[in-house]
Amino acid sequence: MTGVGRSVGEAARVIEQAERGRGKKVKQEGGPQRLSHYIAPSFEKDRLHESIPGHTSPGIERASRIPLAMAGTGGGSNDVQWCFSQVKGAIDDDVAEADIISTVEFNHSGELLATGDKGGRVVIFQQEIENKSQPQCRSEYNVYSTFQSHEPEFDYLKSLEIEEKINKIRWLPQKNAAQFLLSTNDKTIKLWKISERDKRLEGYNLKEEDGRCIDPNTVTALRVPVFRPMDLMVEASPRRVFANAHTYHINSISINSDHETYLSADDLRINLWHQEITDRSFNIVDIKPVNMEELTEVITAAEFHPNQCNTFVYSSSKGSIRLCDMRASALCDKHSKLFEEPEDPSNRSFFSEIISSISDVKFSHNGRYMMTRDYLSVKIWDLNMETRPVETYQVHEYLRSKLCSLYENDCIFDKFECCWNGNDSVVMTGSYNNFFRMFDRGQRRDVTLEASRENSKPRQVLKPRKVCAGGKRKKDEISVDSLDFNKKILHTAWHPQDNIIAVATTNNLYIFQDKVN
Repeated sequence: MTGVGRSVGEAARVIEQAERGRGKKVKQEGGPQRLSHYIAPSFEKDRLHESIPGHTSPGIERASRIPLAMAGTGGGSNDVQWCFSQVKGAIDDDVAEADIISTVEFNHSGELLATGDKGGRVVIFQQEIENKSQPQCRSEYNVYSTFQSHEPEFDYLKSLEIEEKINKIRWLPQKNAAQFLLSTNDKTIKLWKISERDKRLEGYNLKEEDGRCIDPNTVTALRVPVFRPMDLMVEASPRRVFANAHTYHINSISINSDHETYLSADDLRINLWHQEITDRSFNIVDIKPVNMEELTEVITAAEFHPNQCNTFVYSSSKGSIRLCDMRASALCDKHSKLFEEPEDPSNRSFFSEIISSISDVKFSHNGRYMMTRDYLSVKIWDLNMETRPVETYQVHEYLRSKLCSLYENDCIFDKFECCWNGNDSVVMTGSYNNFFRMFDRGQRRDVTLEASRENSKPRQVLKPRKVCAGGKRKKDEISVDSLDFNKKILHTAWHPQDNIIAVATTNNLYIFQDKVN
């Protein structure tokens, strides 16, 4: 048994013993389905997904060797030239833990951009176009609203500290003038309403402007209150709180295409919620074994299909993706499809179990494809073909020789996200040294760009970067030994229609867009 395997067994035994000794099973009725809650033991310093970060079956991605040229180097007139637009955040080498950005998300129109941080705050930026008569003109995102979404808590029953860190933000489709979003930390999901006020009522009969009451006997005439203009005020108000449904730590939330329900996933279970009901959810996936010593994998990400409200997928630390159909059964303990790539035994190593763990899964906008991100690569899957991905892109293959040092400094457990562009033709994901990668699926090209304040002149075109893995290094190349692993881009987002991207680097948010002539 490997060192990782031993840690899985030890963690499982600790949890099993504690649950046997202290656990209480609480059943909550919910129609034909029942949501079982377990009061978990005290293991706050051994979070499940940290104690067993790489427990996967033997497996390693098999990279498809697609010759990809560097974009932006004279390869055609359709090349996008990315230029710097904005950077948000303070310039400070000593970054406070609470200021580290933990999630980035555009709304469905792209007009609003939300970020969450480890301090529990949500900051929303609004797009402002310089020339409204020319929508394609350069635009900027300015602060629209800032509010405290989550506070640190302590669960006295479980002796467990609950961090305020925002794990995910998801926008709901807009139905009226107000905007709604879901934000979650490790345990609690909240629904927020973002609304504007630019008018106020004046001319009350029984109340002064400062709020003082008027004696009814002194009123001699009836006044009709009227609306008066006022300075624009943006309000963020919590509409609902969805709590007490997850024993383990929430890693994903996803809005259903029916616009009424959403799912939330933790390390071992996935729950289905109705947006109007806060005190009950349905458990639709449960991979927790009866004997925790038999635990072999955890859930790492989950997402609803963009068009089919009955279909969702979830990925695991074994590198597999399961597609489930909620019409088949109330508890989706049997998947409809299993997407798994055959392993290459010749590439097997001690680290192959860890680097095959999937950190993110995203459906394409049209719902035909699915993208997954593991430690070294991005893979595109056709939903009609389960045996292997149709495309594989190496993000930073040059790090394969550095896996030992990355394991020692825990960077090998970093969870990189990925995203599609508006028409699903390009995918983007982050890397180290504040690099981020784009892969053009149609032209079979890729580019490495850098988010840096040194390249932060307005409309300055970003120069492609290249990492030298060995041999003689060229002048414009960067040696793999000089990469800064403390600078990393884990969270990225792409505007749903335009070539505007947002990438988070520690406490800074960079916004880039294509060059507009």
